[in-house]
Amino acid sequence: MTNDKNARRVSESKVEQAYILMPKHINESGHLFGGQLLAWIDEIASIVARRHAHANPVTAAIDNLIFKKGAVTNDIVVLVGHLTYVGRTSMEVRVDTYVESMDGMRAMINRAYVVMVAMDEKYRPMKVPSLIVEGETEKAEWEAGVKRSELRKMRKIEGF
Repeated sequence: MTNDKNARRVSESKVEQAYILMPKHINESGHLFGGQLLAWIDEIASIVARRHAHANPVTAAIDNLIFKKGAVTNDIVVLVGHLTYVGRTSMEVRVDTYVESMDGMRAMINRAYVVMVAMDEKYRPMKVPSLIVEGETEKAEWEAGVKRSELRKMRKIEGF
């Protein structure tokens, strides 16, 4: 646990949003346009981060963006975002994207990790509340988030 009196649980900032794919969301090959999905992912990550930090966030990085399957017109696409790790001013948000069938079953089509930085009123990075990690799944996600954070720091040093 943490001594941070402002600490928040993962569940307090979780976001789920659904869309019906319309022709405006489709690329020339008849599938969900990757840029549209990226915009939705960024929006979901921003809401998760804003709920956690109680501040406006900016996107610092999007990594591990993996397209597993496509989606087509009239599919229901569901995005689910939640925090996996927080640093001093940054937050890692996992956003999973699914296609939902008529019977409610979901098939994952994408997973992304988005790093958001909380900004104060003068647009300077600000400290974020700690994350209360509960259960084995959240603990495993935290540990993986620590590793991804270390890898991002190493890549920054290397000039990537």
